[in-house]
Amino acid sequence: MHIQNLSLISFKNYGSLQINLHPKLNCFVGNNGAGKTNLLDAVYYLCMCKSYFHGTDLYSIRNSDEFMVLQGKFSKDEQAEELYCGLKRGKKKQFRRNKKEYTRLSEHIGLFPVVMVTPNDIQLITEGSEERRKYLDGVISQYNPHYLDDLIQYRRVLVQRNSLLKSMAGHTSQEELLDIFDEQLADIGRRIHSVRQEFIEEFIPVFNEYYQNISGGAEEVSLQYESQLNDSAFEDVLRQSRSKDIAAQHSTAGIHKDDLVLELGQRPIRRIGSQGQQKTYLVSLKMAQFEFLRRLKKFAPLLLLDDVFDKLDASRVKNLLHLVSQDAFGQIFITHTNLIGMQSILKELSVNHALYLVEKGNVERVPEN
Repeated sequence: MHIQNLSLISFKNYGSLQINLHPKLNCFVGNNGAGKTNLLDAVYYLCMCKSYFHGTDLYSIRNSDEFMVLQGKFSKDEQAEELYCGLKRGKKKQFRRNKKEYTRLSEHIGLFPVVMVTPNDIQLITEGSEERRKYLDGVISQYNPHYLDDLIQYRRVLVQRNSLLKSMAGHTSQEELLDIFDEQLADIGRRIHSVRQEFIEEFIPVFNEYYQNISGGAEEVSLQYESQLNDSAFEDVLRQSRSKDIAAQHSTAGIHKDDLVLELGQRPIRRIGSQGQQKTYLVSLKMAQFEFLRRLKKFAPLLLLDDVFDKLDASRVKNLLHLVSQDAFGQIFITHTNLIGMQSILKELSVNHALYLVEKGNVERVPEN
């Protein structure tokens, strides 16, 4: 699978742009703020129906413009695929595949798998559990549509339960209604927990292999799935937390509190890891995500690497480049701020590619020597 052509209208800092893309490696070079990352985000948007960076779609519309349009021509299983996304202020987002609009956007997730790595992703390591749950859910949702449906339903019931707890104002009235919500949460939550557990068991060996390859075997790392449901039934967890939930007026326990424990040498990597070690851990997570999806989908996802070489020493950059140049990887997008540095990287890779200069919303292809 690869994207052949990308078209942007009023998307972020781009007024109008149409660009033909290389089926293997596309490299975008320019200063910070030129729009390199926005190109990668446009590709991600077409694959996932949303921006990688913003929860609010309107932030993707350029300045005071009234609308934006994204279009992409893909090749998948030797078939042409056309994706369209249109967004107008005050209107519902339109998303079409081959001119047919989706009834639910969730139907699109996973059809065009994508993995993106950005400097902001370091929050997976440095911030709280919510970031790691979002990562976990994002990976699984691209190959398991039933999981995504369960997540949506779980969140809906959780909102209703929290609303009820708030209306109870610390009292034990309406506990019969609370019983109903608990039964619904437990039923959905068990399925979510089971899928997460199964995923992590298969994911850990892949992650460890990538970390050792990129680091050159320099450190020992571990990854663990932490959940209250690992040791207790969900019904018991909810029953034991009920008095606390009533007092706090929100749900204090459940699979929405799950976490991933990230360790370096059996200690939290966010506390003892250097910037390079944390970046290596992060990139290894994303490379393992890529490999996991590739094995399940039987084809390579798109790989978007935004400023990925920052904070990595020369040996780790070389190891990473060796990995992504292998045949298992399909279409790749890379951004960099230094033209000479990017050309040196491309010489090291010896792979077919297209190199583009990005400046203030303009993109020009650099002729090959």
